[in-house]
Amino acid sequence: MQTRVMSLEEGKDPSPVIRTRVLPVRLLLKLFMFLILCALFSFISLSTFKRYGFDGMVGVVKPSYQPCIGESSGLDRWIRPPSNLMHTMSDEELFWRATLVPRIRKYPFNRTPKIAFMFLTKGPLPLAPLWERFFKGHEGRYSIYIHSLPSYDEEFPPTSVFYRRNIPSQLTQWGTMSLCDAERRLLANALLDISNERFILLSESCIPLYKFNFIQNYITNSKYSFIGAFDDVGPFGRGRYDENMAPEVNITEWRKGSQWFEINRRLAINIVEDTIFYPKFEAFCKPNCYVDEHYFPTMLTIRAANLLANRSITLVDWSRGGSHPATFGKGDVTVDFLKKIREKTTCTYNGRNTTVCYLFARKFAPSTLEPLLEVAPKVFDF
Repeated sequence: MQTRVMSLEEGKDPSPVIRTRVLPVRLLLKLFMFLILCALFSFISLSTFKRYGFDGMVGVVKPSYQPCIGESSGLDRWIRPPSNLMHTMSDEELFWRATLVPRIRKYPFNRTPKIAFMFLTKGPLPLAPLWERFFKGHEGRYSIYIHSLPSYDEEFPPTSVFYRRNIPSQLTQWGTMSLCDAERRLLANALLDISNERFILLSESCIPLYKFNFIQNYITNSKYSFIGAFDDVGPFGRGRYDENMAPEVNITEWRKGSQWFEINRRLAINIVEDTIFYPKFEAFCKPNCYVDEHYFPTMLTIRAANLLANRSITLVDWSRGGSHPATFGKGDVTVDFLKKIREKTTCTYNGRNTTVCYLFARKFAPSTLEPLLEVAPKVFDF
């Protein structure tokens, strides 16, 4: 009896009964069909892979990003000069873009330094055939930029070095800030070509006095930039100074020089990026001040006097007096005359005395073209 009682006490929590739930037939059929489809898909994928490879399977999937047509992912877009000089940038946008400079001086690509020849003109270039002869055979070592009246339509043939070298221009007026604006516009457009290292301002009446190689060597080997900047204490120098220009410009810093200059890339950027001195000259150097004779010489003297040769390399004849230099006509152009103006004076070049002071000369009338082309081989060797 005792054993039976213990047995009953131990079994007071009987084990639960396990009931098996049978899956419906319909669900089993669905599961079976799914497995068949998976096997069939795997078989097709394996066959495709064996026949076409992995690229054939995924090649139809293309990335959503596509680069712009003609856009380079390398350095080309940064170092290639503009193919078309006619752009839609405002001066403000142009000057900002032109002053972007690399901080590393060593270039990671082959670079041939070039000279930018910038022509400030009202319209045509009557002495263009002479310049064509000057530039011939020196492609890749120079760039050309022309600032003319906005209404002027260029007429140069596609074979000309001047073809499509006009930049977006604006009206200019002699003796006003508009001339400096045009010169800054030329510099800014030339700075867009990273290979331009030296910048020469010329007019339609300028001529070269030496062949290209000589001029290039003279300029690139110079330690200084050629811009006149001297202290004229007389009425046509300090007499044009306005006290309202202080403190940015003091009278002791006031300088005068020729409008026609040659500068390096650093000074070109200084001119284009200037927002300190420009407002003062615009407001207080009015027509009788002749701002084009004072703005750049004064500003660059303050900014980088140690880089200036304090002379121009463009000969201008003021011996006849008046507010404009002498104009040379057809009768003036002879071999002796051109040789004489090439050795008209003495100056210093990299600290040494020399008689080669002028590389260009002006003003030559359109009538001088024929005799210039005739004597060029004898005098200029081109």
